[in-house]
Amino acid sequence: MKIGLYYRHIEPADQAAFDALLQTLAARGVETATLRDGDSADGCNFLLSVGGDGTLLNSVQFIRTSNPANFPPIVGVNFGHLGFLTTAGKDNLAALVDELLEGRFSIEERTLLNLNDGSYALNEVFFHRREEATLLRTRVMVDDDFVATYAGDGVIIATPTGSTAYSLSCGGPILTPTSRCFVITPISAHTLTLRPIIVPDTAHIRLTIEGEQFTLGVDSRRSTCSGNATVDICRAPFTVRLIRLNTQNFFSAIRDKLMWGTEARP
Repeated sequence: MKIGLYYRHIEPADQAAFDALLQTLAARGVETATLRDGDSADGCNFLLSVGGDGTLLNSVQFIRTSNPANFPPIVGVNFGHLGFLTTAGKDNLAALVDELLEGRFSIEERTLLNLNDGSYALNEVFFHRREEATLLRTRVMVDDDFVATYAGDGVIIATPTGSTAYSLSCGGPILTPTSRCFVITPISAHTLTLRPIIVPDTAHIRLTIEGEQFTLGVDSRRSTCSGNATVDICRAPFTVRLIRLNTQNFFSAIRDKLMWGTEARP
């Protein structure tokens, strides 16, 4: 058994829990390999992401330097705050390790967005105007059909996984993880009748951005781009797998993380 470890920074308050995790893995005879940007996850049975949702999103990028067909399922350990995508907290990591080794878990297949620059997004791709810039104008095409030119702060293209993230805060719908679709969500649209649109995940989405510089976000990564750029987005030809313990499901995560409350009792 070999587990790849990925983390960005361990806070001093979390160091004891992290050390205990390493000791538990060693005691169970598990080989570990710490992964850094550019490394390959080939040969790992699991990829253990230690941090918050941002760390887990970054861990998906190892698929670019690995064999996508054998990319290990990701186990998120929440050392952050919300931890919507993570599998477990830091309170009982020994039990988590035992459940992994004994196969007491389920696997969720999650769709990825594929950009024409070769990068992937598990949550979303978004375009946002720079603070000093005027409204961003984004021409949106779905397959060969013109949708609209979105004038506003920007546009989000979200997967079902990302529908509970940035898109949700901008008024987008929540999609279940197995939904075979994407959602196009405007950010502070200048025209109030521009609403989120759900399209099939077989669609080819082309966005042409007009104007000054803008920010391109691919999950938790940001870059500054010049205006008058065209970006093509489609579904990646492979999925990423997330580990869920058998006591977890999508709706229990929503109730817990979004504080929807519990079922009313008689």
